[in-house]
Amino acid sequence: MSIRETQAWKALEDQLESGMRDIHLKTLFQEKASRFEDFSLHAAGIQLDLSKQRWTPEVRDNLLALAREAGVPEGIQRLLNGERVNRTEDRPALHTALRLPRDAKLEVEGVDVVDAVHTTLDKMETLVDKLLEGQWRGATGKPITDVVNLGVGGSDLGPLMVTSALPDFEANSAHEIATHFASTMDGSQLADFLGWLNPETTLFILSSKSFGTIDTLSNASTALDWLAKRLGGDENLIKRFHFVGVSTKPDKMTEWGIDPANQLLFWDWVGGRYSLWSAIGLPIAIRVGMDNFRRLLAGAHAMDEHFRTAPLEENLPVQLALIGIWNVNFLDIRSHAVLPYDGRLKHLPGYFQQLEMESNGKSVTNDEAVVDYSTCPVIWGEIGPNGQHAFYQLLHQGTQPVACDFLAPVNRYNNVEDEHFRGDLMAQHRLALANCFAQSRVLMLGDDAVKSDTTPPGYKRYRGNQPSSTMLFDSLNPATLGALIALYEHKVFVQGVIWDIDSFDQWGVELGKQIATETEEIIATQQGLDSLDDSSRGLIESIWRGQRDA
Repeated sequence: MSIRETQAWKALEDQLESGMRDIHLKTLFQEKASRFEDFSLHAAGIQLDLSKQRWTPEVRDNLLALAREAGVPEGIQRLLNGERVNRTEDRPALHTALRLPRDAKLEVEGVDVVDAVHTTLDKMETLVDKLLEGQWRGATGKPITDVVNLGVGGSDLGPLMVTSALPDFEANSAHEIATHFASTMDGSQLADFLGWLNPETTLFILSSKSFGTIDTLSNASTALDWLAKRLGGDENLIKRFHFVGVSTKPDKMTEWGIDPANQLLFWDWVGGRYSLWSAIGLPIAIRVGMDNFRRLLAGAHAMDEHFRTAPLEENLPVQLALIGIWNVNFLDIRSHAVLPYDGRLKHLPGYFQQLEMESNGKSVTNDEAVVDYSTCPVIWGEIGPNGQHAFYQLLHQGTQPVACDFLAPVNRYNNVEDEHFRGDLMAQHRLALANCFAQSRVLMLGDDAVKSDTTPPGYKRYRGNQPSSTMLFDSLNPATLGALIALYEHKVFVQGVIWDIDSFDQWGVELGKQIATETEEIIATQQGLDSLDDSSRGLIESIWRGQRDA
């Protein structure tokens, strides 16, 4: 049965047609002065304000009923207990197990996964400590100073986002290690690094769940050639001193030439976009140290426990998911902007793009029926102050409805030692917060955000009524960042349960990879062109002509 046939869905449709479709946010605030109290939640160091969303307590009640009819409470327990919630691949989705404390117990099909997780974490800590103590030396005996992570998708976006977000928590070690990221298959990022890195002191991390990702292996091959040309000697020796592998496939890592001592494992039940908590997070641990990496895990675990135990009415991931359902499926808002007011979170919108759109960008239910409702909206965004000078014009005066998430830390720069400098920086943070709150207020109220006795001309009018959520956290630290990421992970899962889709597979990316492999063979051999469509043939012939004439 389609979720649209449930009693709760029909009740929500009735509410929509009884006035909620066109009601303005300013009216909702006029009708009830305590909206902030009614729609504000706290957990794991995060405050979530949903009062600027276009809903009422009655709408929320019906959304909660929808969640119960869809089996969300049971789904939460299945996820956290390690049941096979990834139906098309017939396996659990156990990223939450990666952040369980050492003394926890979780048996999945007869195996205690917690022990395996902490065995890998301990090995990871050994590698990290060796690097940070200057004890990891390259083939010529010099200590490693630079680490380049070669990965794509979840093997890149998560570690890149977290390391960029936590510069204030860099590892306190006598030996400094710089971390870099190369993901593009065209080699542009890697080519830049190889132009100035020292091959004697550079270590590469090959991060690939399957250890077959063409993007990553192409970059690895180029990196190996670069090292071999400049260092000379045995390639096997270079691989032993200058490469670490992170994968679910130890045999493939060994076959490539990575020493077993330099291999870190994770498991098939960890989806790529959920893998930063695993050994894929090695670049994070190198940047911030294992103590702070464990704090990141602990913050996520705190949100996991809240997700497990809090009633649906007080459950942050559930409430965030439900307002998304209301916006997408009832208010017909198919665009969602993530707007952090903290420059350290510059990669957060890109990270959430993969988390949400690869998870819930589906159009077939778990029973293989084509859905008759919308699923995941388009996720995009930018650092808020930058966005104000780029696309906020559309948010305020354009024709597209967009739901927005505003994110900001309450405190920043408190630990800056220079008092005068600290005051300047804290004033700048205050300015950022003022802009964050002002923008969400204008999106909500439009012209009514400013009292005026005159009516402005049409080109200066603000319609308002753009819904938004605001998330505040005391400060941006490993624990609050971990909780924030877990909050969105669980939101995605709840929406997947309601939409009756598998949030943990990604078959939509597989066909493109297959066709790309076949197309690359045609470009390289100049054989098989007749099997392609007219457009593809014309484009490939243009490449051949251009490369001949170059």
